[in-house]
Order: sequence, then structure tokens, then C-alpha cells
Amino acid sequence: MRLKKYEDMNLQDLDVMKEISSIGTSHAATALSKLLQKEIRISIPEVSILGYEETVDKMGQMEELVTATLVRMSNEVNGLMLFVFKLDLANAVLEKLIGNRFESFEELDELAYSALEEIGNIIICSYVNAFTQLVGVEIDLSVPSSTVNMLGGVLTVPIAEYGYVTDKLMYINAEFIMDGKKLSDGLLMLPDIESLNGILEKLGVS
Repeated sequence: MRLKKYEDMNLQDLDVMKEISSIGTSHAATALSKLLQKEIRISIPEVSILGYEETVDKMGQMEELVTATLVRMSNEVNGLMLFVFKLDLANAVLEKLIGNRFESFEELDELAYSALEEIGNIIICSYVNAFTQLVGVEIDLSVPSSTVNMLGGVLTVPIAEYGYVTDKLMYINAEFIMDGKKLSDGLLMLPDIESLNGILEKLGVS
């Protein structure tokens, strides 16, 4: 394998992942627009390979409460997909879907929690579907699982999963734009190293 860990990726590798992410996040925004019946645009994503603390700093604060949806990938690509809701995006979605806003994630009722899990799953599935079509791979997705936790706690999950290989994360930084407002979110696509090598090989990156 050419790459042994995420931080071995060069600028060409990152540019390829950025192009894929641009298409994937665009599909995610389109799916969210249809669901909410509201025009939603997406900013051009940045793909960064960051350490744990760097990722936390990019996304917010260590003790900030967030809601996160986790989906496992298998088949030709193995790994994790993690979507993180910040409160502004969560409220924009929940206000449209169920007519409620919340001062904190601690106040979420069962309906709101389920709605965010479903939205997180739709965003991840839309991203992955675009990804599979572009790269030409088959990816199976697990049933989503969600949690309300501090951002620092949420990001320990992928670190625990891949800590034996790398202490870096692949962070896709894009913002949804609704009613002229940028809404914060976080998307992490974390293929295992063998899968990442396979993706880049399929795209002709050597």
C-alpha cells in the first residue's frame, strides 16, 4: 500500500478527496432541501487531515454539546461516517420539521432526537451514494446510531477505532447556507487505510 496512515496523503490526494467531497456535500444539501422544502446551498468543502485536538478546535470547543450520527461502512470501503450537528443547524432543521427550537441539546425530546438522527442518516447516505457513483465502489451502510455528547467525547470514537494506525482524522469542513445564514456542521469520512488506498487507485492517483 502506498499510504500507511492518513498523514501520508499528499496535496494531490487531498485535492481528489476535496473534489469527491464537493459532489457528496452538494448531494447532501439537495436531499436536505427536498426534505425541508427549503433552498439550501453548501459552501465549497475543505478536506483536512488533523489531529484530535486540532479537529476539536476547528469544529468548536471540547465541552460543547453536540448531536452526532454515526454510520459504519462495509463492503468495498470499510470505515466510519460521522455527522455532527451544531445547535444552529439542528434548530433550523427542527423548526422546519416539527416547529420547535431548543436552547440546548439537553432539552431534546424523543421526537426531536429521532428527527436529527434521521436527518444525519439522510445526509450521510446522500453523500455516500454520490461517492459510490463517482468512485465506482459498493458501500454498505449500517443502521445509524446517535448520541448527545460533548464534542470532545464524540471525536474520541474514531480515534479509538483507528488509534492503532493513526491519531489523525479526515475532516470535511463545509457549511449549509439557509436563508442567507451559514449553519455549522461537521462531517468526517474515515475509511480505513486499505480502503483509502483502494479509492485513490480507482481514481488513478498513484
